[in-house]
Amino acid sequence: MEKNTAFEDSKMTINILLIGRTQSGKSAAGNTLLGSIDFTSSLSPCSVTTSCNLGCSRYILGFGRRCGRELALQARVLDTPGYPHSSLNKEQVQQEVKTALVQHFGEKGLHLALLVLRADSPLCEEEDHPTTQLAQELLGPNWKNYTAILFTHADQIDKAGLSREEYLHTASATLNQLMESVQQKYIFVDNHAVTLNQENLTVLKKIMSFLRQNSYQTILFK
Repeated sequence: MEKNTAFEDSKMTINILLIGRTQSGKSAAGNTLLGSIDFTSSLSPCSVTTSCNLGCSRYILGFGRRCGRELALQARVLDTPGYPHSSLNKEQVQQEVKTALVQHFGEKGLHLALLVLRADSPLCEEEDHPTTQLAQELLGPNWKNYTAILFTHADQIDKAGLSREEYLHTASATLNQLMESVQQKYIFVDNHAVTLNQENLTVLKKIMSFLRQNSYQTILFK
């Protein structure tokens, strides 16, 4: 079920889900969204995240105005185990995420799922299938309306001497098809940015533009 989320006074909270492959940079991206270090993120030969974790940012001013007052925005981010996972099967990952969605976003609903992809790794058809299928199964038939792509390791694009436009122009057919399916909603993020707060604001403003396009609707979970 879907609903419109109303603003409460001059504050708004948005609920975000992170989905992606192991070592795609989900947890680091979640820290960027929160502007803090809530999630464990490290290089590892196996999956680091084995259970869902919820992080909440402080309220941030400057995301528009309501009733003559500045709107304060809070992000609630649900980090999830990567899939495919090194120690959990698909059913275990799916059940873990479903339970967490009901627990944390059940009443207020989910605003946006971010499908996390590494910008420094080409997306092939075999790699695309598991995570996009998981998104479909978790969010239902309208999953495309509530999903955007978040590219991590965007600093590697800069190091390669490419612009964001050049990167997307040379993307694989599989990535282009995925981009089309989510209506070209995408974000580039540098998880190692020196100015973490600035990166945090840039990404949140892009997310808010997606939510406005969707009239701030949410998916409810029961």
